[in-house]
Amino acid sequence: MTSRPLTVGFDLDMTLIDSRPGIRACYLALSERTGTHIDADLAVTRLGPPLAEELINWFPAERVEAMADLYREMYPSFAVAPALALPGAREAVAAVRRAGGRAIVVTAKYEPNAKLHLEHLGIDPDAVIGDLWAEQKAEALREYGARVYVGDHVGDVRGARAAGALSVAVATGPCGERELREAGADVVLADLTAFPKWFSDYDARFSAEEARAGADYRDGAADPVPPRA
Repeated sequence: MTSRPLTVGFDLDMTLIDSRPGIRACYLALSERTGTHIDADLAVTRLGPPLAEELINWFPAERVEAMADLYREMYPSFAVAPALALPGAREAVAAVRRAGGRAIVVTAKYEPNAKLHLEHLGIDPDAVIGDLWAEQKAEALREYGARVYVGDHVGDVRGARAAGALSVAVATGPCGERELREAGADVVLADLTAFPKWFSDYDARFSAEEARAGADYRDGAADPVPPRA
């Protein structure tokens, strides 16, 4: 029996990056261009869900699709440069790579803009999959065989659980520790600075389980599934 590399998925906004300054700037620019009031300070407190779910608060339903297209077009000019890597983000991705694993980003953000953020900040995952929210994220997580998904929103917890992956939540976004635990997160960390130590311990347990599974397989026993947590 051969083992596959351990794949870990990460959310983007408020998990790996603090995109609030740039998103705020883009909303203000969109407001000025369209002559429509947008409370940008309020909007950046509820990042996570798809763009349309925010725009419906400011535009009639029939204009949301066109405004989403315009926002995405304006985004690179206003939102990419101001974004910052959150503390521990680069180290978290490096921890997965150091263990011989794969790090992927699965986000609700428009994929080309997600890639621009990562390139600008020098974060180089093995794959970037955009335009997926909550349970939809399970599609990519299953496709890449992710055993762990790290995110900051209850929607990320739902995506991990739908994929049968371990849900690791970080309390760096709009959802607090209690809300994340109540949503079903298996692990809650204050931020990604705690991730490398947690992941090292998890990887050691995972590797031990795989070794035992391999021994049982060679002995003719049923191939057990390593525990999720």
